[in-house]
Amino acid sequence: MRHLPIMNLETARRLLCRLQDSIRDDLQRARVRERRRGGGGRGGFARVAAVTAADTIYGIDKVSEATVLRWLERNWPRTTPLELVMEGLEGGEAATTFPRSAPAVATKWKLILDPIDGTRGLMFDKRSAWSLAGLAPQRGVRTTLADIVVAAMTELPTSKGGFADQLSAVRGGGVRAERVDLRTGKRAKLMPRPSSARDLAHGFASVAKFFPAGKAWLAEIEVRLLRELGEGNDVFDDQYLSTGGQLHELIAGHDRFVADLRPIAFARLGLGGAECGSAGGALACHPYDICTALIAREAGCVVTAPDGKPLRAPLDTTTPVAWTGYANRALARRIAPVLRRVLEK
Repeated sequence: MRHLPIMNLETARRLLCRLQDSIRDDLQRARVRERRRGGGGRGGFARVAAVTAADTIYGIDKVSEATVLRWLERNWPRTTPLELVMEGLEGGEAATTFPRSAPAVATKWKLILDPIDGTRGLMFDKRSAWSLAGLAPQRGVRTTLADIVVAAMTELPTSKGGFADQLSAVRGGGVRAERVDLRTGKRAKLMPRPSSARDLAHGFASVAKFFPAGKAWLAEIEVRLLRELGEGNDVFDDQYLSTGGQLHELIAGHDRFVADLRPIAFARLGLGGAECGSAGGALACHPYDICTALIAREAGCVVTAPDGKPLRAPLDTTTPVAWTGYANRALARRIAPVLRRVLEK
């Protein structure tokens, strides 16, 4: 990291955490306003606001987008210009930069954000969502997930959640983790510990199959994988509709293995267009969903493409990303070759 643009990476980590604090707090206030208007805390949140090449944008997303743009305008150091990549900004004639007057070619960093990952669960007050951010040195269109050197993820809890976790990392520096008391603002340090188990017995391991498109194929892959691994019927499934949430479950020691193979399923089955939300695969994981994989790796997890190679998708909002996550290296060594063999069949 000796040749990175001049900026203290610890300062960048703190800035990303502050940005996500603001997103979380603004969402909490918006929820209160929604409840007072009789929306039950979710009425306007669940309204479809737009449909883009990246995903469906709901009312709750519009709240967080406004917070991001306002916060970066006010708080990002003008001496360190950056380009923002975020769902909802697609189609503009020029890149979104901060300061706003900076041309994209003059930016030193590229920041990819998912203000709310897990929108569908949060807008119905079912389960926590996560705000995700990854920062990489600017390399133009050649900037990829592998270039991210600073990442932060902050829990966006349901209305009855009194606490919110926040995890962040600088490459090579381990994980910083805190639990925030939303009533008092007090923070307590956490020590996330991924599972050290060497098999899946009596643990959670899942292949993502959130939507009807490709579900039967993905379930068949999951069954074949467990059968070839010699695992019994005591492996538990958890469909957490948030990539950030899935990563957190690995980091926190709750899950042992997660695979999101939706882009492979869509390609094998010839699905696209309406079946997958758009030709770009809106119902798949995108780079902004997996931009905090750095945190999982710093915690000791293994996160790769299904073929075992590093994730190198460009930092955009439309590229479908298939990925696998393992709680530890022993599980990766055991499961990854079998998964590749099953997929080849």
